[in-house]
Amino acid sequence: MIRTIMVLTFVALALLFVQPLLILWTLLTGDANFMYWTFIGALRIVLRLAGIRVRVEGLENIPSGVCVFTSNHASNLDPVALVPNIPRRVGLLAKKEVFRIPILSKALLLAKLVPVDRSDKEAAAESVDIAVDYLKEGLSFLVYPEGTRSSEGRLLPFKKGTFLMAIRAAAWVVPVSLAGTQRLMRKGDWTIHPGEVLVRYGPAVKATEYAEDQRDELRRRVQERVAAGLPDDQKPSAGN
Repeated sequence: MIRTIMVLTFVALALLFVQPLLILWTLLTGDANFMYWTFIGALRIVLRLAGIRVRVEGLENIPSGVCVFTSNHASNLDPVALVPNIPRRVGLLAKKEVFRIPILSKALLLAKLVPVDRSDKEAAAESVDIAVDYLKEGLSFLVYPEGTRSSEGRLLPFKKGTFLMAIRAAAWVVPVSLAGTQRLMRKGDWTIHPGEVLVRYGPAVKATEYAEDQRDELRRRVQERVAAGLPDDQKPSAGN
């Protein structure tokens, strides 16, 4: 509990006193890189305060081109552990509720995070189009293609939108197997527990090898690679 209080205090102070200055700097310069990398530094501090160690494997599997990093999603800790350990700047698709906080929403938009309304198919399609434009500009993306957090930590079936996005942007798809976060911060629980997280990058898949009507084939191939990198207690249950 003490570690959780330390993390929450640090985050609150950063949001109140540092983030407004970063937003102002970004507006004046038109460049969000300084804000982004400051944010990455803050996430690394959060991991230290929480007592979380991150072990990374498979960096050699990340191509030099634009990538869509596709990860399993089992905890609110996932982006905290994963984003600082992606060796490049990335954009993210995030649920629209995150953008309801006024100052934070401005920072997220400037950093090219894209809000997604899961309940509105038309709005979700527009979000994919925005992400495709960013990918074509050279910005890689991190996506959680399950669409929600897994309550038990086991891999859920992937949705197709991520892979349509990758095909349209002619990007590489990098499978990411994230293990351990579900034990350190369970779904519905805000208490953070110290421990180790494993980030494992699997062999990348070239989306240009697939047509749009083959996106389901691409989805299955990437999901299999994410599953292959997970421990047994996080692999898909029978039928998934």
